[in-house]
Amino acid sequence: MFFALEKIYLKITINMPELNIKTNIPLIDHTTFKIGGPAEFFIEVKEKQDLINAVKWAKVNNKKITILAGGSNVLIADRGIKGLVIKLNNNKISLKDNRVECEAGANLINTSRLTSHNSFKGLEWAIGVPGTIGGATRGNAGAYGCYISELIKTVEVFDKEKLDFVYFNKKECKFSYKESVFKKNPNLLIWKVILMIKKGNIGEIKNNLNIYTQKREESQPRLPSAGCIFKNINFKYLEQQNEKLAKTALKKKIVKNKNKIGAAWLIDLAGLKGKKIGKAKISLEHANFIVNTGNAQAQDIAMLIYNIKKDILAQFNIELEEEIQYLS
Repeated sequence: MFFALEKIYLKITINMPELNIKTNIPLIDHTTFKIGGPAEFFIEVKEKQDLINAVKWAKVNNKKITILAGGSNVLIADRGIKGLVIKLNNNKISLKDNRVECEAGANLINTSRLTSHNSFKGLEWAIGVPGTIGGATRGNAGAYGCYISELIKTVEVFDKEKLDFVYFNKKECKFSYKESVFKKNPNLLIWKVILMIKKGNIGEIKNNLNIYTQKREESQPRLPSAGCIFKNINFKYLEQQNEKLAKTALKKKIVKNKNKIGAAWLIDLAGLKGKKIGKAKISLEHANFIVNTGNAQAQDIAMLIYNIKKDILAQFNIELEEEIQYLS
């Protein structure tokens, strides 16, 4: 179930010690799942030139490149990741007027707090959401019917093939549900994101923050996880595959947030909450979360995901699609 993200090659020589590339670095503490083996090679970058040099080094040494930011929404194989893992530590956030410039490694929760506390609306949904601005943009993250793409003006991108930085406007990003051009083209690495936000009523903003914080505390697990495992389901697809279940969803008012059905509802309906393999468990609080109850193995998580997909297909004729990424 694990796959390699990409392979890129070139012909330049870089002296490894100058880059501070380390070997055999454990990745457990670099993910929210607290799971995974070591990186064969590992480097943390904060500056553009360091990124360029790291990519050049990987190309000349014929090493696969894997990008890691906040470490949410990923499952790293027990055997670790072959090639060079580049951890993005560029994390500056600046707010001027209604423009927010966020480097890719900037924390999403911190960005939500900064904008909200300065009376800007639109990012309240992100309070409590782990991960980085870069990762959120790549996967068009969202919650409660809101998506980060709604606020994005431009994205500065490093093209790993051309070894150059370029800007993408919102249209060129090709955002859709949990998707973007960056997710489909592994040569494009997000370096900086520019958001355009609007002033709001501070009372309403604080109320939204309290509501979303309470919802997360009531519905999401405290144990280590990667966030939601599966994408939510388009209601039209549900109607096509299982008309009876679609009618039940309408009757129970499950259809919401732009005509999506929560994958958690199906997993719960299938009676899978609490199911365990090893130390991995389908959360009792939220069925679309798998939690690490203590020293879980990546293979345990992968097998749980496989079994969920198999059971949902058998019971409801619905194919679930992973939101989580497998890294190896």
